Amino acid sequence: MHKNREKEMVVLGILTALAVLLSYVFAIQTPFVRITFGFLPLALAGALYGPWKAGLVGALDNLIGTALVGTSIFFPGFTLSDFLTGFIFGYFFYRKKITFPYVCIPFLVIMVLIHLGLNTLWLVLYYDKAASAIFLGRLIKNLICFPMEVGLFLLIYKKAYRRISLLAVGR
Repeated sequence: MHKNREKEMVVLGILTALAVLLSYVFAIQTPFVRITFGFLPLALAGALYGPWKAGLVGALDNLIGTALVGTSIFFPGFTLSDFLTGFIFGYFFYRKKITFPYVCIPFLVIMVLIHLGLNTLWLVLYYDKAASAIFLGRLIKNLICFPMEVGLFLLIYKKAYRRISLLAVGR
């Protein structure tokens, strides 16, 4: 029992570190739009460990990334958004069959509710700018990135999930 819990903590730590690297170090960023690949470790955490632990990885990604890397602003709303992103991935992917049409659903939910909804709200509150000034650029970015994110997740999932799950839980 302890060995599985230790493996779980190690894998979650590695996924958190990968999320920080892919979200903050290897990110393309403007004040209102940020393109990252940090969704990949969050989605894998969700598929392996479920919504709550993937949400924790998302929140830790935000807290560690803003504290240590400092290329982004700290705002508690973004921490909530990152938690919810991991939670949604876990809700949809944990112990579910992963197929192309099914994968589109959580990515669409996250795009609409988190990226275009909550994150735009946080930017409006933080920068005190009109939502219309922020929203259009974010909408274009999300429409362009949506198919790329779905495709990358499916590619990584097919290549890495079995190996990571063997490491994670010894299955």
